[in-house]
Amino acid sequence: MKKVNVREYLQIINDVVTESESVGEKTNDSFEAVRNAIDNNTLSDLTSEELTKVKAAFAEGTEEYRVVANRLTHSKAPIQVMGIHRKLEKAYEEYVNACQLMVDSIDAEGASVDIDMFNESELKQDESTDVISFCIQRITQLVMKG
Repeated sequence: MKKVNVREYLQIINDVVTESESVGEKTNDSFEAVRNAIDNNTLSDLTSEELTKVKAAFAEGTEEYRVVANRLTHSKAPIQVMGIHRKLEKAYEEYVNACQLMVDSIDAEGASVDIDMFNESELKQDESTDVISFCIQRITQLVMKG
C-alpha cells in the first residue's frame, strides 16, 4: 500500500480552507442584505430582482462548496488523521447541506424569504463551521506531531 504524502494532504487541507474563505467572502454581501432585512423587519423592501441575485449568489457558492467537499472526500488522509478526516468530511457535507437550505429559503419569484428556514440554515452553518475548524486544527496538530 502506497504511503500518503503528508505534504500533499496538508496542501489539500489548506486549499479547502482558502477556497471556503473565498466563497464566503463572495457571498457575504448577499447574506448581509438578507440578514439585515430580517433583523430590521424590512424584508418586504427586497425586490424580486434583488432576491434573484442573492439566490443566484448563494446557489453558485453552494455549488463551489460542493466541489470542495468532493475534493475533500476523494483525498487520501494519512493514517494518523483518518478518523478526524472522516469527521471533517461529514461536517463539511453538513455545511453544504445547510448552505443549500439557505438557497431554498429564498423565493425570488415571490419576493419572499422563509425566515425560519434562513435562520435554521445560518445556525447549522455556524455549528458545522465550528466542527470544521476543530477538525482542521486537530489534523494540523496530529500531522505535525507524527
